Amino acid sequence: MTIEPRNPEPRVVLSADDVRRAITRIAHEIVERNHGPADLVLVGLQRGGVWLAEALAGVLAGIDPAHPVPVGTLDVSFHRDDVGLRPIVPGSVTDIPGTLDGRTVILTDDVLFTGRTVRAALEALNEYGRPRAVQLAVMVDRGHRELPIRPDFVGKNLPTNREEQVAATAEGVTIK
Repeated sequence: MTIEPRNPEPRVVLSADDVRRAITRIAHEIVERNHGPADLVLVGLQRGGVWLAEALAGVLAGIDPAHPVPVGTLDVSFHRDDVGLRPIVPGSVTDIPGTLDGRTVILTDDVLFTGRTVRAALEALNEYGRPRAVQLAVMVDRGHRELPIRPDFVGKNLPTNREEQVAATAEGVTIK
């Protein structure tokens, strides 16, 4: 008798409404921690963090319409420390809105896992100026850090095992 491996359906951890509420909470936390949105720049990590940066910018615009927060994107493919272990596949174009000198950069990503993508992002940011500070906002922190990186703003802490796959989008968060 052969037992076929099960391919379980993804389990919904956060609904679209839950994600929307988490984004609103994170936006308010960003404003509170930084005493308003002036001098902030949101930078979404390609690909998963871009939607989060754009969503946060929309909520921040509603909180303080006088200080719109610019949104950029960052592809860290060429800054990863595992370049020799797997092929380099650029995700998308990097688009940083102006210089980062003296600004507070809020890096955004969908899921924080080992911390290696964030490490690569910190290195890549150096090409665009010297920020006053860099803060990290993620929709999901699933643990399993390999580097000493901790998010400043988290939508959901989600303990997982290393084999599970987590997907976070504006439509919800699933685990498989």
